[in-house]
Amino acid sequence: MPLLIVSDPSTGKSQKVEIEDARMTPLIGKKIGEVVDGAVANMAGYKLKITGGTDKDGVPMRPDIHGSGKSHVILSGGVGFHPKADGERRRKVIRGNTISAESKFINLAVSGQPKGRKKAEKKEKPEEAAAEKPEAETKA
Repeated sequence: MPLLIVSDPSTGKSQKVEIEDARMTPLIGKKIGEVVDGAVANMAGYKLKITGGTDKDGVPMRPDIHGSGKSHVILSGGVGFHPKADGERRRKVIRGNTISAESKFINLAVSGQPKGRKKAEKKEKPEEAAAEKPEAETKA
């Protein structure tokens, strides 16, 4: 069963959502960077941006490789390879940027909240706080 990891950049928290294979059909064929409806992850009203993922073997998806298949690519850094020395390059197996039925972990980020939900209320300004105090306190 595929696992969706949904992160919220405003709070810095993430949650795991396990879905059935049948509910993954709206995600198949989508690419990294596309925005999908949050109903896929039981978050109705939200907009979720696809940020990456891995397949059943743990091979990571890379945004600059097109398609959904695996390919052997020489990498010098970025997703899938972190060099130990300057100038180091290595041939690694990478999956393309398109979600397929073989994708098991899909990373999503919240990019839009429902219209009815407001963000955290801002603190009131000092001028507004002073205006609400009785006159006796402000004169003293």
